[in-house]
Amino acid sequence: MLGPVNHIAIAVPDLNAAIALYEALGAQVSKPQDLPEHGVTVVFIALPNTKIELLYPLGENSPIASFLAKNPSGGIHHICFEVNDIHDTCERMADIGVRILGSGEPKIGAHGLPVLFTHPKDFCGTLVELEEVARP
Repeated sequence: MLGPVNHIAIAVPDLNAAIALYEALGAQVSKPQDLPEHGVTVVFIALPNTKIELLYPLGENSPIASFLAKNPSGGIHHICFEVNDIHDTCERMADIGVRILGSGEPKIGAHGLPVLFTHPKDFCGTLVELEEVARP
């Protein structure tokens, strides 16, 4: 059901400083992308085995702003797993008592693919994103 780790998301209080850090280490860094429907600006760091997603607040109601209020230095926000069928995975999660946040309907994420988030209290204290990816 769960596939590979797609990315690990890190909330950052200073997006430009975080970009500069990864660039100084020779990482491939994407251009910032605003996602108003999610209240974030994202940047992806490509690594050989996964990606790091830098999250920066966008707008007054950004969930990242509240995360940074509690964690002023930033920190790991969530981990994203790839899944083949997001609706099937959502049903299986419900069967084992894992709640899906929001309406339960997928939204389109930063990669243009359907995503859902699980409740951290139901997943070992970790916010987990599920991203539906097409498999050959």
